Amino acid sequence: MKNGGDLVVETLSALGATTVFGIPGQHALGLFDALTRSDLTFFSSRVENNSAFAADGYARATDQPGILFVSTGPGALTALAGIQEAYASGVPMLIISSQIPETGLGGRRKGLLHQLDDQKTSASNVTKSQETIHKASSIPYAIEDAWRTALTAPQGPVWVEIPEDVLLDETSLPTPGTLQIEAPHLTPHPGSVARAAEMLSQAERPAIIAGGGVRRSGDVAQNNLQQLAEILDAPVICTPGGNSALSYDHPLSLGGWIEDRYVTEVLENADVLLAVGTSVGEVSSNYFTMQPRGRFIQIDAHVRVLESNYPGLGIRADASIALGELISTLDNAETIATSSWDGQTSSQLVEAVRHRIEQRLQDQDLKHEIGVMDAIRAAVPDGALTYWDMTIAGYWAWNVWDARSGTMHSGQGAGGIGYGFPSAFGGAIGLGQRVLAVSGDGSAMYSIAELAAARQHNTPVTWLIVDDGGYGILREYMQDTFGQATATELARPDFVALSESFRIPAVITDAAGLEDSLRQAWDADGPNVVVLQTTLGMWKPTHN
Repeated sequence: MKNGGDLVVETLSALGATTVFGIPGQHALGLFDALTRSDLTFFSSRVENNSAFAADGYARATDQPGILFVSTGPGALTALAGIQEAYASGVPMLIISSQIPETGLGGRRKGLLHQLDDQKTSASNVTKSQETIHKASSIPYAIEDAWRTALTAPQGPVWVEIPEDVLLDETSLPTPGTLQIEAPHLTPHPGSVARAAEMLSQAERPAIIAGGGVRRSGDVAQNNLQQLAEILDAPVICTPGGNSALSYDHPLSLGGWIEDRYVTEVLENADVLLAVGTSVGEVSSNYFTMQPRGRFIQIDAHVRVLESNYPGLGIRADASIALGELISTLDNAETIATSSWDGQTSSQLVEAVRHRIEQRLQDQDLKHEIGVMDAIRAAVPDGALTYWDMTIAGYWAWNVWDARSGTMHSGQGAGGIGYGFPSAFGGAIGLGQRVLAVSGDGSAMYSIAELAAARQHNTPVTWLIVDDGGYGILREYMQDTFGQATATELARPDFVALSESFRIPAVITDAAGLEDSLRQAWDADGPNVVVLQTTLGMWKPTHN
């Protein structure tokens, strides 16, 4: 007889899952034992929040839900910080957590190991939905529903918890068989599309902010974005989540300089500003310094973000569908206004803004920082995936990284550190090819234990650790604000020796040797580490 754990893995396999991340735990033993009777491949991390980051990185690489198995109480709580990033960034994940036995649920019995008063409530802040399964017959249907919910826009993590005895109890329920799940599409209201098209067709200075929702909607959305920009002759700026949604070499692309004041002024001067797939939150609004003077249109799959920061016309829809319908409506418009920015065409404006940004960076003596970013870009193949931690190099990447035919991912949704390496671990597993992780020495220590996981699974991840001896970005913030930094300087290990103790090749380099070191690492087998000992400064996003 099979048990509840078998039903879990059978249902996941029926849905098309192949890969599971996590760490075993006492109440979840039935779940992990069932893996031995399934075709699912399990990848063991060393800390639960890193398992969550790995599932996140896998989902971003494959467009399939990342599957995470966690145990009750401490294991579940430790995973929440990683799950928060997926929730904030709209990454589909399915978390299967164990629970204490049925007899202990609801506070009727205290003192059970790992017991929480209400574990599901703990997960409610970072997941789209939460479900506790009480009977084995509910398992296939609950997991099927959770899979659909995770993939339904706005995508995100979904929580399913199963008591220990339900996982272990025998059941005669048959195997689900193949399950075909199609997530529903969010179509915009026709009246809202017509109104948005009317506003855009009359605009003389239209501009577009492209967020993560555009990129997550795939090639169709990105092609639609380019087509719409060309129809309107509108400059486009990409948020960190929307990195390279419009090719950086397109004449209408302002790249990723969302934090630059020159770009902010363009957006403020637009008579119609269209934001697609973004909440226009703290970073995407240049820390709320942006104050649009024209009319504002916002398209997003998440209804609660519409007009959350700026008033205007809110449209709830998938980015690809909304952009496509705007294009169709504009194709039938009688006239579309000719764009003009104080006598400049949009492409001339974009070229001028790019030049101003480049000149300002030169005036701030940032050749070293630009050289480091250029070296990384030159060494990494065009189609590669990169995963960036919340570190100064990552902040530079938000603005300057041209993903080209690859994709750039970072932990900017929730902003927690430690994202880079474990998410890249998951991405490399999903792709089956090498990816790049970038961390600072401070954030690297959050996930240093995952070198063991990378070695165990021989995962092709190149980890660039920029070692400046502390929390570099916090040092910058505190020095700028208070004139001195406090508690930002860190004792750290010899990263090369530590990596080699895990039997992982590692080298130390300087800015001049960075490109060659990364190229050699890229051509190697399995995991490897490149340590760059340098201090990177931040640019000043103002005119002076």
